[in-house]
Amino acid sequence: MSDGFATRAIHAGQEADPTTGSVIVPIHATSTYAQDGVGGLRGGYEYSRTGNPTRSALEKCLAALEGGRHARAFASGMAATDAVLRAVLRPGDHLVIPDDAYGGTFRLIDKVLSGWGVEYTPAPVSDVDAIRVAIRPTTKVVWVETPTNPLLNIADIAAIAQVARDAGVKLVVDNTFASPYLQQPLELGANVVVHSTTKYLGGHSDVVGGVVVTSDDELAEQVAFLQNGAGAVPGPFDAWLTLRGIKTLAVRMERHSANAERIAAALAGHPKVAKVMYPGLPEHPGHEVAAKQMRLFGGMVSFIHADGEAAALEVCSRTRLFTLAESLGGVESLIEHPGRMTHASTAGSMLQVPSDLVRLSVGIEEADDLVDDLLTALG
Repeated sequence: MSDGFATRAIHAGQEADPTTGSVIVPIHATSTYAQDGVGGLRGGYEYSRTGNPTRSALEKCLAALEGGRHARAFASGMAATDAVLRAVLRPGDHLVIPDDAYGGTFRLIDKVLSGWGVEYTPAPVSDVDAIRVAIRPTTKVVWVETPTNPLLNIADIAAIAQVARDAGVKLVVDNTFASPYLQQPLELGANVVVHSTTKYLGGHSDVVGGVVVTSDDELAEQVAFLQNGAGAVPGPFDAWLTLRGIKTLAVRMERHSANAERIAAALAGHPKVAKVMYPGLPEHPGHEVAAKQMRLFGGMVSFIHADGEAAALEVCSRTRLFTLAESLGGVESLIEHPGRMTHASTAGSMLQVPSDLVRLSVGIEEADDLVDDLLTALG
């Protein structure tokens, strides 16, 4: 019998220290390791860019949570994204991306990889046929987020995985918004899962990191080579903080999701709100797919202010409990204006986000307090 999710989150890769009996993985704050003769490595470690026991524990845990054979931790979500794309793509190759992708992902592809000769086509992740049409003979990757950031669109992972298999390309799923507790892309046919562990996995807005998870042995070797060769690795304290956050992921995601459902329902009936984007709402176009592939609907909510950009900016400045800040997935609630903050890099492109859009990262405070805060800010 395999262990349940919450059990794996607390125990996978985190056995008691054999020397001291410590039940918490130690922070191995070392850059190098004594060898028993040339090449005689104790436990396989020689230099902490190449490997560190605290990081190894995190990688084993993350692989177990996503149901993959391999996980590689990185210094940020963008470093993880870069490693996957550089492992698979070469000059002249093509990839399909969401037409509402995260601004940082778009910037990397549009401003960095395009200069390397990589081409891309944006397509709506909710339209399987559009993704199929966007695939070219030179396509190597279909990259999706689900839910997407910041418009909360839903991709049918299993259906897109079949399209990718038929075309002989790899499907990479950015699972940051859902977290492995709510969604298991590898089980649904994805080849690779990427996370910004800064977000829900860390969960406390105190660490930056990323991870790549896959069961593809060859791709895992390529990502591992880049992890060591390019060196964008997390330090042992970062790895330890992320492990600490993961231990409460299951209970936090339950509360994030419950609070977000309350807030989405309250916003849906407000005269100052033109549209609410939350897959838990029955009227959301991706609701049925989300209900099929997600355990719950997550802690992210976006909405369009009925009175335009100036009013959206005013709401962002008037909340008391929702902190005006970038990022997401922490225990505290955050509010932001994507067009001027996290997605400013998409301005003037096909991926430009609406100027009257507000994005919420709903924390685990009392739901009544959060609803009151938003309703007061909306006036």
